[in-house]
Amino acid sequence: MPETVTVEDVWKAFLETDRKMQETDRIIRESNRELREMIAETGRQMREMNAETDRMMQETDRMMQETDRKMQETDRKMQETDRKMQETDRKMQETDRIVKQVSRQIGQLGGRLGEFVEGLVKPACISMFRARGIPVDEVYSRVIRELENQRVVEIDLLAANTVAAIPIEVKSHLRVEDVRHHLARLDQFKSLFPRYASCQVYGAVAGMVIAAEADQFAMNQGLFVIVQSGESVRLANKPDFKPKIW
Repeated sequence: MPETVTVEDVWKAFLETDRKMQETDRIIRESNRELREMIAETGRQMREMNAETDRMMQETDRMMQETDRKMQETDRKMQETDRKMQETDRKMQETDRIVKQVSRQIGQLGGRLGEFVEGLVKPACISMFRARGIPVDEVYSRVIRELENQRVVEIDLLAANTVAAIPIEVKSHLRVEDVRHHLARLDQFKSLFPRYASCQVYGAVAGMVIAAEADQFAMNQGLFVIVQSGESVRLANKPDFKPKIW
């Protein structure tokens, strides 16, 4: 026989159902609260992330602008450096041209000064050396000997006669090195110019300007020293000077 359902049983079932519905409602409210908190936290984190991303993008943009500015500045400096290098190269070329021009002019001036000194010395040679007992009667300019090996020997001035010859080195500025060079040439003079092999060979140097010690060095080596004296020239050697004979 089926179990009889009483009013009390129905009431208990109703109460249990109501309790479960309240519990379910509580759970739903609790879940909704946690969900809202999660949504709020997620929104906060997203806002923070957006703010940081925006800050980083702004910083990146600033850095890119700064980099672009520096690149433009570097390009400007490179262009300025290139312009200065071109200007420096132009000035160096101009300086080189001026130096070459001045060197050429100095060379031409040196040649003219040498010719000027030769022009002073040549007319006085015969009388100067005759006064020292050397009876020369001829003076030659630029005496040149070409050798078989194409070497050229040049004597600036040569005073001579049949018994004596005096090769003269003429410089606008006479230095010790010039005297040494002339002494070496005097040692070879008779072999280089055999027509004077039987002559007594003397040596002389002349200069418009004479470097310190060059004149005394030349005299010590037995050379005549010719110096400027007013509009002419004279021998600087003392009257009792004994010249070397080659």
